Amino acid sequence: MTTAITRRDRRISPVFLGIVAVMAVSGWAVWTEFSVSVGFAVFLFVTSAWIVSLCLHEYAHARTALHSGDISIGAKGYLTLNPLKYTHALLSIVLPVLFVIMGGIGLPGGAVFIERGRIQGRWKHSLISAAGPLTNVLFAIVCTAPFWLGALDGVPDVFRYALGFLALLQVTAAILNFLPVPGLDGYGVIEPWLSYKIRRQVEPLAPFGLLLVFGVLWIPGVNHLFFDAVDAVLRVLGVTNWDTSWGQQFYRFWQGDPNVPAITP
Repeated sequence: MTTAITRRDRRISPVFLGIVAVMAVSGWAVWTEFSVSVGFAVFLFVTSAWIVSLCLHEYAHARTALHSGDISIGAKGYLTLNPLKYTHALLSIVLPVLFVIMGGIGLPGGAVFIERGRIQGRWKHSLISAAGPLTNVLFAIVCTAPFWLGALDGVPDVFRYALGFLALLQVTAAILNFLPVPGLDGYGVIEPWLSYKIRRQVEPLAPFGLLLVFGVLWIPGVNHLFFDAVDAVLRVLGVTNWDTSWGQQFYRFWQGDPNVPAITP
């Protein structure tokens, strides 16, 4: 039984540092347009930043669980920010990245195993579940800071578009994660407050919750409502459809780099 968190358990993984390095270098390439393909630089920057946000999402779950009583977290490697330590890297990293590439939507991750039996108190359980999507909210606020602070003077257009698209991913991930659907963090927030009978009834649905959400999103009316909500949040943060659509076009570099459009008022 794990009884203490060692320094090694807390040491940031070289894998994570490597991803951060890719994000920094590709971000610089986007800013300076120091690349044969600006679109490829945008792709690397947004994808690596998205993976960093996924790692921070899982870290927030793990760190909150640690402080809530699950001292087994350290031995599992979750505090190192290494995405390879997750219980299911396919669900936490590969699928979210594929969904970004194919559809420009932030797929919720979530594959850290928390020993809930070690944790006492409903508020602690709710906070553990909320910690992940709250990280996406914070990431979105940081990404959009130049927009809502009115500090875009001197920011290259393509870098602005890349930030707008990255913010779109964070907002979609946060909204989807907070849905009270079994298997998603939103349900984890309310689950401790439900009766034992209800929890037992919905428990079999948890593995299929995310599939259910995306199935519903295929309905045109629901899809429009969802993205209208995303757009409304982004507008509050100062990001326009112009920013996100051009960001996505640059991200899909395999379709050919578009000409850099001028910012419209």
